[in-house]
Amino acid sequence: MFLEFVQQQWPLFAALVIIVLSLVYSYIGDRLAGYENVDANRATRLINDGAAVLDVRTDKEFRDARLFDTVNIPVSQLKSQIEKLPFDKDQPVVVYCQTGSRSARAAAQLAKAGYQQVYNLAGGIMAWQSAGMPVEKGVPKRGKHKGKKS
Repeated sequence: MFLEFVQQQWPLFAALVIIVLSLVYSYIGDRLAGYENVDANRATRLINDGAAVLDVRTDKEFRDARLFDTVNIPVSQLKSQIEKLPFDKDQPVVVYCQTGSRSARAAAQLAKAGYQQVYNLAGGIMAWQSAGMPVEKGVPKRGKHKGKKS
């Protein structure tokens, strides 16, 4: 009976399988990459609990608006700078960009480099601002970050 239904309604069944697989992948896909997508509220809790914050946008984007106490390394430079990050590898790190796309790639790089608790701000700084969270603007103060390394 089930096989008969599948044969008669194969386009519907195929669509159902694709939807289920997409949901499963979206749920576990980022975990397989070694990081977790978080919303602005969860990112705030992580930061308040001592997570480091890494902005992987360009210098201009960083000057326009950024989260407080943020280290900026553009994603194009992250691979060459990853061992020089001022964070311990066991310290939680929240990574963000403008929309969450570049930071997802950066989060995967951090996880691959051995960082144990990596979180991508889903939707990036745009989602952060849409949630009414505060940002800092203008030329950043030098040497200010929440990393543990000296």
